[in-house]
Amino acid sequence: MINPSSGVSLGEGGTPSVELKVLGESLGMRHLHGKLEFLNPTGSFKDRGTAVMLSVAMERGVTELVEDSSGNAGASVSAYAARAGIKAHVFVPADAPQAKLRQIRVYGSEVHPIEGTRDAVTAAAKDFHRQHGLVYASHMLSPYFAEGTKTFAYEVARQFDGALPGHIVFPVGNGSLFIGAYKGFCELKAARIIDDIPRLHCVQARSVMPLVAAFTDQSWDAGAASRTVAGGIAIAAPSRQEQILDILRLVDGTAVAVEESNIVQMQQNLAEQEGVFAEPTSAVAFAGLDEIMKQGVILGNDTVLVPVTGFGLKDEAPR
Repeated sequence: MINPSSGVSLGEGGTPSVELKVLGESLGMRHLHGKLEFLNPTGSFKDRGTAVMLSVAMERGVTELVEDSSGNAGASVSAYAARAGIKAHVFVPADAPQAKLRQIRVYGSEVHPIEGTRDAVTAAAKDFHRQHGLVYASHMLSPYFAEGTKTFAYEVARQFDGALPGHIVFPVGNGSLFIGAYKGFCELKAARIIDDIPRLHCVQARSVMPLVAAFTDQSWDAGAASRTVAGGIAIAAPSRQEQILDILRLVDGTAVAVEESNIVQMQQNLAEQEGVFAEPTSAVAFAGLDEIMKQGVILGNDTVLVPVTGFGLKDEAPR
């Protein structure tokens, strides 16, 4: 951006990190923390990236754009587009949670529900942007989006006062927070603000696990994808898969998949034991902690941070 002071903002960032003692003890972990990313303006971490992406769009004179989303990014882009005076077309899965669809609509965006897979939604958005000559403001592909999500790493470094968590565990679909966090930690290391980058780990639902399969050399293809409660990471063909895998190897991270029943149970545990109402996508990362510990990657005395990426009110309540 030429003039950062003229950017679009709703006060994103500055989310707290809290210790999760009861849940940690139940998992055999002494130092488990959650960073409450659902306290961003539209209820998810996506606001970090959207603020930068839409600021650039506004600066370049964009008046109408196209985005595709499983829900959270669509709500974020809709809100920031409204703030910037930009008309937004948001393509979403037809079966996305109604709470997310209502949130997208309330900002005045034009919603385009698409039947089929999450990848079909992306294809429809791309077709629309080409047919109408509009900007495709994809949070999955935009280099500006990661420039916003990297602030997650800056905040972690400040909140932990230099004594960074040894491990950070992410729910990952297209990896926008994972990639941005890695970028931020690299910049902090280059500036000699931190000595080492934490080990970063990916967790996916077993129903949609392309990254886990690729990382662990398992046989899997997009045709094997099935419905998951973790719609925010139900990406059968991640656009930045190779970049995510490269980062995992660079930071000595790992990737695991979890069952649907474990996701739902962890969502319930977070609410009942810690008072944290996370959407199912966020609960995926917590559900993966047990598996990562079984592998001996995380030990009971390690300091671990998990971003709570989205608010539970944006999705179905646990049953």
